[in-house]
Amino acid sequence: MQTSVFIAKILGPVCVIIGVSLMVNRKFYQKVMEDFSKNAALLFLAGIMPLFIGFLVVLSHNVWELSWRLIITIYGWGGIIKGVWMIVLPDSVAKFMQMYQKNEALLKMHSVIVVIVGAVLSFFGYIAG
Repeated sequence: MQTSVFIAKILGPVCVIIGVSLMVNRKFYQKVMEDFSKNAALLFLAGIMPLFIGFLVVLSHNVWELSWRLIITIYGWGGIIKGVWMIVLPDSVAKFMQMYQKNEALLKMHSVIVVIVGAVLSFFGYIAG
């Protein structure tokens, strides 16, 4: 449980900050995604980050119980999957990013979900944990 609270204290605020930033600066992030999808070296390096962080999370917190702690485990496995995808299939990632950046509704929905997940993790990390 101590590991769950520790990870929630990190992931929670990071998700809230990223989600709010996506909401407030949507045009900026659409430009970032456009630039990102055109840079092969950046795409490769950006694949290493979620892969590395995903493995750190899964190796320290692979908890499959129906509670808020499952969010952390899913986040870790999601990072591994995303990292592998970005490294193994970079062309599909670039095409996905170009499509995603043009879809306003998807970007809004994603930012709201990220804020909610971040708020839940922050609550359990700092208040209820």
